[in-house]
Amino acid sequence: MSVRIEKDGPVWTVIHSRPEARNAMDPESAKALFEAFQSFDADDTASVAVFWGEGGAFCAGWDLKHAASLAGAGALDPFDMPDEGEPPMAAMGPSRLELSKPVIAAVAGPAVAGGMELALWCDIRVMEETAFMGVYCRRWGIPLIDGGTVRLPRLVGEGRALDLILTGRRVDAGEALQIGICEYVVPEGNARTKAEALAHDIARFPQSCMRADRRSVRAQHGLSMREALRQEWLGSKGEVTIGIEGAARFASGKGRGGDSSDV
Repeated sequence: MSVRIEKDGPVWTVIHSRPEARNAMDPESAKALFEAFQSFDADDTASVAVFWGEGGAFCAGWDLKHAASLAGAGALDPFDMPDEGEPPMAAMGPSRLELSKPVIAAVAGPAVAGGMELALWCDIRVMEETAFMGVYCRRWGIPLIDGGTVRLPRLVGEGRALDLILTGRRVDAGEALQIGICEYVVPEGNARTKAEALAHDIARFPQSCMRADRRSVRAQHGLSMREALRQEWLGSKGEVTIGIEGAARFASGKGRGGDSSDV
């Protein structure tokens, strides 16, 4: 099996392991990743997931050897987006899932083409110094169909997004951090360790409140300021009672000076 899950309390690390293909996505892996993240979201004991590619590559994109075997106008019919209802699994697996919990990408080596789209699907990206991204599918005339044209402009702005999408150029970790495609850069070999440490930090907080804030951020795109503020209030006012209990813990001496080690 090319996908496995390693669990450490509330943190699940979802591992894609096709190192012989630089973790390029084939149908078996896509289905297994889709199901793994569905299981993570449905499990009440799981709080944060880390997404990691084993063997020094996050994901080299869609498996072009598999793509070359497809023929006919109906080859991509299984991935069609319906007008209503839940969308089916995407060509890259989980990239259409709208999870209720955060996922952190631990990126080593290439995260290119569809692999870049998978990294953009995550909430936070940790890149190793030697890692890189890029719309490498530009060379073959394969479009972005796993959220790249949607998520990249939302992260970096339309101009930068179009630069990367139109040129297909390589984006090394330092530039990725500078323009906002990733949030952390770490030494080679440390992406998984850093991502799992972040995941455990996030998992220590009150989860329903954290998820309400995350949900508001994710859902505000395209809304007017007033509608976004209204949505924030309606989605989070139920957390205020819990927050008042947290304020009482602060009053008793917890969390002073920004210390979140014992909250």
